[in-house]
Amino acid sequence: MSARVRASRAGPRFQLLLIGAFAGTALLLSAIGLYGTLAYTVRSRSRELGIRIAIGAAPLQVYRLVLREGLLVFGAGAAAGLVGAVMLTRLLKGFLYRLSPIDPASFLVAVIAVGGAVVLATLRPARRAARLDPMTSIRVDG
Repeated sequence: MSARVRASRAGPRFQLLLIGAFAGTALLLSAIGLYGTLAYTVRSRSRELGIRIAIGAAPLQVYRLVLREGLLVFGAGAAAGLVGAVMLTRLLKGFLYRLSPIDPASFLVAVIAVGGAVVLATLRPARRAARLDPMTSIRVDG
């Protein structure tokens, strides 16, 4: 009997494992993409950030500025993602076991996981922006 129960659960278990693997990969790729975008933005705005530091902005203010930009991207993405998730709940209803399609705890865990990835992806570019040397970033090349 236990073999039959195991066999009946094998299909849904594999589907959930596959969905979880894709979700983890999507989270990792989005964090890498956000990190690359913010690192590029910090590098391209190094002159502006250097001027801010030169005229008196504290490194913590520059750090917060870059962190705020990353969190704004997160806020827009989270809002769009939650709307999309609510709209797609009917399609995913067959995959859910003993869970309502619109489960606030699941949505909260997803938002917290993505928010954590965003914060981790934003920390290094923000730290790099806060440590800019104003003289080298303002200097004109060529």
